Amino acid sequence: MEFKGASAYDQKDFLNQYLQRRSREESPNNAIEKPMIMELLGEVEGKSILDLGCGDGSFGKELHTAGAKSYMGVEGSAQMATMAKNNLKGTNSSILQETMETYAFSPNEFDFVTSRFAIHYVADIKELFIKVHQSLKEDGKFIFSVQHPLTTSSFVSKKEGERKGNWIVDDYFNAGERKEPWIDKIVVKHHRTTEQYFSSLIEAGFNVVSLREGEPKRENFRNEEEYQRRKRIPIMLAFSCEK
Repeated sequence: MEFKGASAYDQKDFLNQYLQRRSREESPNNAIEKPMIMELLGEVEGKSILDLGCGDGSFGKELHTAGAKSYMGVEGSAQMATMAKNNLKGTNSSILQETMETYAFSPNEFDFVTSRFAIHYVADIKELFIKVHQSLKEDGKFIFSVQHPLTTSSFVSKKEGERKGNWIVDDYFNAGERKEPWIDKIVVKHHRTTEQYFSSLIEAGFNVVSLREGEPKRENFRNEEEYQRRKRIPIMLAFSCEK
């Protein structure tokens, strides 16, 4: 069975294994992606933030701790949305169980729109980026991360197992669905090139101010072998954009 969008996260066994992996100190999310996103965000005090694909709301808690004025999370998974509501009790937050595609964006509402490792589940990024642009206040920022296109182009190398030593890049310029074997499930993601991400942002009216490929930093890794392995290929891509 194939799982599209956030549907895999409503499978209890998948969710439990995902959360275990996600919580590891040296997981790519914690050791590479999180420091990169926080650096791109900069000062969040007093800001209103929309988070697309908010997961369990942990990021929302961190943003409130950093002084965010308000936080709205959009999450397609019922299980994740419930966790987010529980994690954000007592804060100026709201969690909507909706997909990015069905969420009704209000114009000129947010200072920041964020999304972490979720937009690669979306089929039509051009429409999404236009809606995000409209939802931002003047000079608002859109900061997001996705799996790097070098890794979404082909998942053949995953036949070696999760800790593969080599990565196959193939069909890079053929955008579209890719079926990834992940945590004992088949998860559907959408591959597109770095250029296609960039061009879609420009067409939506954004000014792209930074593009990052998640180069690992030694201080974020205890294990030298893992640090060296992560230096071999970029596994994530992030953009910082302004309206």
